[in-house]
Amino acid sequence: MTPDQNFGDGAHRADAYSPDTAARIMLRPVASSLPLGFLAFGVASTLLTCLQLHWVEVGSSHQLALLALVFAVPLELLAAVFAFLARDAGAACALSVFAGVWAGTSLLLATGTPGKPSPVMAVFLLTMVPVMLLLFVAALQGKPLFAALLLLGAVRFVLTGAYEAGAPAAVQTVAGWFGVALGVFALYGGLALILEDGASRTVLPLGRRGHARTSLQGRLSDQLRDTAREAGVRRQL
Repeated sequence: MTPDQNFGDGAHRADAYSPDTAARIMLRPVASSLPLGFLAFGVASTLLTCLQLHWVEVGSSHQLALLALVFAVPLELLAAVFAFLARDAGAACALSVFAGVWAGTSLLLATGTPGKPSPVMAVFLLTMVPVMLLLFVAALQGKPLFAALLLLGAVRFVLTGAYEAGAPAAVQTVAGWFGVALGVFALYGGLALILEDGASRTVLPLGRRGHARTSLQGRLSDQLRDTAREAGVRRQL
Protein backbone atom coordinates (compact mmCIF):
# COMPACT_ATOMS: atom_id res chain seq x y z
CA MET A 1 0.00 0.00 0.00
CA THR A 2 1.42 3.39 -0.98
CA PRO A 3 1.49 6.35 1.40
CA ASP A 4 -1.14 8.10 -0.71
CA GLN A 5 -3.37 5.04 -0.56
CA ASN A 6 -2.87 4.84 3.19
CA PHE A 7 -3.91 8.44 3.86
CA GLY A 8 -6.25 9.00 0.95
CA ASP A 9 -4.68 12.18 -0.42
CA GLY A 10 -2.07 14.79 0.45
CA ALA A 11 -4.51 17.00 2.37
CA HIS A 12 -5.61 14.11 4.52
CA ARG A 13 -2.01 13.18 5.20
CA ALA A 14 -1.20 16.77 6.22
CA ASP A 15 -4.21 16.87 8.53
CA ALA A 16 -3.11 13.64 10.20
CA TYR A 17 0.16 15.24 11.27
CA SER A 18 -1.12 18.78 11.96
CA PRO A 19 -0.52 20.18 15.49
CA ASP A 20 -4.27 20.65 15.96
CA THR A 21 -4.80 16.87 15.83
CA ALA A 22 -1.48 15.63 17.23
CA ALA A 23 -0.74 18.05 20.10
CA ARG A 24 -2.02 17.54 23.63
CA ILE A 25 -1.77 20.29 26.25
CA MET A 26 -1.60 18.99 29.81
CA LEU A 27 -2.83 21.36 32.55
CA ARG A 28 -2.23 20.80 36.27
CA PRO A 29 -5.02 22.16 38.50
CA VAL A 30 -3.79 24.37 41.35
CA ALA A 31 -5.58 26.10 44.21
CA SER A 32 -6.18 29.83 43.90
CA SER A 33 -3.37 31.83 45.53
CA LEU A 34 -5.30 35.11 45.61
CA PRO A 35 -6.74 34.52 49.12
CA LEU A 36 -3.22 34.08 50.49
CA GLY A 37 -2.09 37.23 48.71
CA PHE A 38 -4.99 39.25 50.10
CA LEU A 39 -4.48 38.05 53.68
CA ALA A 40 -0.71 38.59 53.64
CA PHE A 41 -1.27 42.09 52.27
CA GLY A 42 -3.78 42.82 55.03
CA VAL A 43 -1.41 41.73 57.78
CA ALA A 44 1.50 43.75 56.39
CA SER A 45 -0.72 46.80 55.97
CA THR A 46 -1.93 46.51 59.57
CA LEU A 47 1.64 46.26 60.89
CA LEU A 48 2.58 49.52 59.16
CA THR A 49 -0.67 51.11 60.36
CA CYS A 50 0.23 50.36 63.99
CA LEU A 51 3.38 52.43 63.51
CA GLN A 52 1.76 55.30 61.62
CA LEU A 53 -1.09 55.73 64.11
CA HIS A 54 1.27 55.33 67.09
CA TRP A 55 -0.50 52.25 68.38
CA VAL A 56 2.96 50.98 69.28
CA GLU A 57 6.07 52.84 70.37
CA VAL A 58 8.21 54.39 67.66
CA GLY A 59 11.16 52.33 68.86
CA SER A 60 9.31 49.16 67.82
CA SER A 61 9.59 50.01 64.12
CA HIS A 62 12.50 47.60 63.63
CA GLN A 63 10.53 44.72 65.11
CA LEU A 64 7.46 45.49 63.01
CA ALA A 65 9.65 45.66 59.91
CA LEU A 66 11.13 42.25 60.65
CA LEU A 67 7.66 40.76 61.18
CA ALA A 68 6.50 42.08 57.81
CA LEU A 69 9.68 40.80 56.17
CA VAL A 70 9.45 37.24 57.47
CA PHE A 71 5.66 36.91 57.29
CA ALA A 72 4.21 38.90 54.41
CA VAL A 73 7.05 38.78 51.88
CA PRO A 74 7.43 34.95 51.64
CA LEU A 75 3.65 34.48 51.49
CA GLU A 76 3.26 37.09 48.72
CA LEU A 77 6.07 35.42 46.75
CA LEU A 78 4.46 32.00 47.19
CA ALA A 79 1.11 33.40 46.04
CA ALA A 80 2.79 35.02 43.03
CA VAL A 81 4.49 31.78 41.94
CA PHE A 82 1.22 29.85 42.01
CA ALA A 83 -0.57 32.68 40.23
CA PHE A 84 1.95 32.30 37.39
CA LEU A 85 1.37 28.53 37.41
CA ALA A 86 -2.38 29.19 37.25
CA ARG A 87 -1.75 31.33 34.13
CA ASP A 88 -3.05 34.54 35.71
CA ALA A 89 -0.36 37.02 34.68
CA GLY A 90 -2.14 40.07 36.10
CA ALA A 91 -2.56 38.64 39.59
CA ALA A 92 0.96 37.19 39.50
CA CYS A 93 2.51 40.55 38.61
CA ALA A 94 0.54 42.36 41.33
CA LEU A 95 1.44 39.79 44.00
CA SER A 96 5.10 39.94 42.98
CA VAL A 97 5.01 43.73 43.27
CA PHE A 98 3.42 43.42 46.73
CA ALA A 99 6.27 41.15 47.81
CA GLY A 100 8.84 43.63 46.52
CA VAL A 101 7.10 46.60 48.15
CA TRP A 102 6.90 44.95 51.57
CA ALA A 103 10.48 43.71 51.31
CA GLY A 104 11.80 47.15 50.39
CA THR A 105 9.69 48.96 53.00
CA SER A 106 10.65 46.50 55.72
CA LEU A 107 14.37 46.77 54.99
CA LEU A 108 14.25 50.57 54.99
CA LEU A 109 12.36 50.61 58.29
CA ALA A 110 14.70 48.06 59.86
CA THR A 111 17.84 49.98 58.88
CA GLY A 112 16.54 53.53 59.35
CA THR A 113 16.21 55.80 62.37
CA PRO A 114 12.92 55.14 64.22
CA GLY A 115 10.45 58.01 63.88
CA LYS A 116 12.56 59.96 61.39
CA PRO A 117 11.19 60.55 57.84
CA SER A 118 13.24 58.96 55.08
CA PRO A 119 13.66 60.63 51.66
CA VAL A 120 14.73 57.24 50.27
CA MET A 121 11.45 55.72 51.44
CA ALA A 122 9.59 58.62 49.83
CA VAL A 123 11.29 58.03 46.48
CA PHE A 124 10.62 54.30 46.65
CA LEU A 125 6.92 54.58 47.51
CA LEU A 126 6.18 57.39 45.06
CA THR A 127 7.96 55.43 42.31
CA MET A 128 5.66 52.49 43.03
CA VAL A 129 2.49 54.57 42.60
CA PRO A 130 2.45 54.51 38.74
CA VAL A 131 3.08 50.75 38.86
CA MET A 132 0.13 50.24 41.18
CA LEU A 133 -2.09 52.40 38.97
CA LEU A 134 -1.13 50.40 35.86
CA LEU A 135 -1.97 47.17 37.69
CA PHE A 136 -5.24 48.78 38.84
CA VAL A 137 -6.26 49.54 35.25
CA ALA A 138 -5.43 45.98 34.17
CA ALA A 139 -7.31 44.37 37.08
CA LEU A 140 -10.36 46.59 36.56
CA GLN A 141 -11.31 44.63 33.42
CA GLY A 142 -12.05 41.42 35.29
CA LYS A 143 -11.42 41.70 39.05
CA PRO A 144 -12.83 44.99 40.43
CA LEU A 145 -12.23 43.89 44.03
CA PHE A 146 -8.54 43.34 43.34
CA ALA A 147 -8.47 46.63 41.44
CA ALA A 148 -9.91 48.45 44.46
CA LEU A 149 -7.18 46.98 46.67
CA LEU A 150 -4.53 48.26 44.24
CA LEU A 151 -6.11 51.71 44.09
CA LEU A 152 -6.32 52.02 47.88
CA GLY A 153 -2.73 50.85 48.09
CA ALA A 154 -1.64 53.49 45.56
CA VAL A 155 -3.38 56.25 47.55
CA ARG A 156 -1.70 55.08 50.73
CA PHE A 157 1.70 55.06 49.01
CA VAL A 158 1.12 58.65 47.88
CA LEU A 159 0.27 59.76 51.42
CA THR A 160 3.08 57.83 53.09
CA GLY A 161 5.57 58.96 50.47
CA ALA A 162 4.48 62.58 50.95
CA TYR A 163 5.01 62.32 54.71
CA GLU A 164 8.43 60.73 54.26
CA ALA A 165 9.31 63.59 51.90
CA GLY A 166 8.50 66.20 54.55
CA ALA A 167 4.71 66.65 54.67
CA PRO A 168 3.03 67.38 58.06
CA ALA A 169 2.40 64.60 60.55
CA ALA A 170 -1.34 64.80 59.81
CA VAL A 171 -0.61 63.23 56.40
CA GLN A 172 0.89 60.22 58.15
CA THR A 173 -2.25 59.88 60.26
CA VAL A 174 -4.46 59.91 57.18
CA ALA A 175 -2.19 57.28 55.59
CA GLY A 176 -2.55 55.17 58.71
CA TRP A 177 -6.34 55.23 58.52
CA PHE A 178 -6.12 54.28 54.86
CA GLY A 179 -4.10 51.34 56.15
CA VAL A 180 -6.97 50.38 58.45
CA ALA A 181 -9.34 50.42 55.47
CA LEU A 182 -6.86 48.34 53.46
CA GLY A 183 -6.55 45.78 56.23
CA VAL A 184 -10.34 45.35 56.54
CA PHE A 185 -10.75 45.27 52.76
CA ALA A 186 -8.01 42.66 52.38
CA LEU A 187 -9.59 40.46 55.06
CA TYR A 188 -12.95 40.62 53.28
CA GLY A 189 -11.33 39.81 49.95
CA GLY A 190 -9.42 36.86 51.41
CA LEU A 191 -12.58 35.46 53.02
CA ALA A 192 -14.67 35.94 49.88
CA LEU A 193 -12.06 34.23 47.69
CA ILE A 194 -11.62 31.29 50.07
CA LEU A 195 -15.38 30.72 50.21
CA GLU A 196 -15.63 31.02 46.44
CA ASP A 197 -12.83 28.53 45.85
CA GLY A 198 -14.34 26.03 48.28
CA ALA A 199 -17.87 26.29 46.92
CA SER A 200 -16.85 26.71 43.24
CA ARG A 201 -19.28 29.62 43.07
CA THR A 202 -19.47 33.20 44.30
CA VAL A 203 -20.62 33.36 47.93
CA LEU A 204 -19.73 36.95 48.89
CA PRO A 205 -19.81 39.68 46.20
CA LEU A 206 -16.54 39.97 44.27
CA GLY A 207 -17.71 41.82 41.18
CA ARG A 208 -16.09 39.43 38.72
CA ARG A 209 -16.69 40.26 35.06
CA GLY A 210 -15.38 39.42 31.61
CA HIS A 211 -12.93 36.50 31.47
CA ALA A 212 -12.72 36.40 35.28
CA ARG A 213 -16.46 35.69 35.45
CA THR A 214 -16.45 33.25 32.55
CA SER A 215 -13.62 31.26 34.15
CA LEU A 216 -15.87 30.54 37.11
CA GLN A 217 -19.34 30.40 35.57
CA GLY A 218 -18.65 29.41 31.97
CA ARG A 219 -18.06 26.04 30.37
CA LEU A 220 -14.67 24.32 30.13
CA SER A 221 -14.63 24.92 26.38
CA ASP A 222 -14.90 28.67 26.99
CA GLN A 223 -11.70 28.60 29.02
CA LEU A 224 -9.72 26.36 26.66
CA ARG A 225 -10.56 28.26 23.49
CA ASP A 226 -7.36 30.38 23.51
CA THR A 227 -5.06 28.01 25.42
CA ALA A 228 -2.78 27.57 22.41
CA ARG A 229 -1.97 31.31 22.52
CA GLU A 230 -1.02 31.42 26.21
CA ALA A 231 2.51 31.79 27.54
CA GLY A 232 4.14 28.41 28.07
CA VAL A 233 2.22 26.95 25.10
CA ARG A 234 3.06 29.43 22.37
CA ARG A 235 6.67 29.47 21.27
CA GLN A 236 7.55 33.00 22.43
CA LEU A 237 6.40 35.13 25.39
